[in-house]
Amino acid sequence: MKQTFPKEEKLKSKILIGQLFEEGKSVKSFPLKLIYHAIQGEESQDKVGVSVPKRNFKLAVTRNKIKRLLRENYRKQKNLLPPHANKFSMMFIYTGRKELDYNEIEIAMRKLIHKFIEKELTDDAL
Repeated sequence: MKQTFPKEEKLKSKILIGQLFEEGKSVKSFPLKLIYHAIQGEESQDKVGVSVPKRNFKLAVTRNKIKRLLRENYRKQKNLLPPHANKFSMMFIYTGRKELDYNEIEIAMRKLIHKFIEKELTDDAL
């Protein structure tokens, strides 16, 4: 699998974002939270977005840096996601109040992806 994050994978649709926050499920691995929802229709790829609350980080420079780190970590670790029949819209939200370095975010992202996989496997089995 290519380690890229093309435009087609970015979550931009207001409709999908609305559905995600209204009907989505979530998993947490401090300092990250993942909200996800199965996409209905003919989507060929997962749609992913990142968010850092302004309440926790007042400076846009800091928020943008953390968002870049989140996108980079997702790009490097999206190959951990198994190929599945359902495609998902996902939003990674940084909930911590301290700025962490790349390695700490990488560990949290890996844990979060594994929790997502476990939860989806158990939900699919039901």
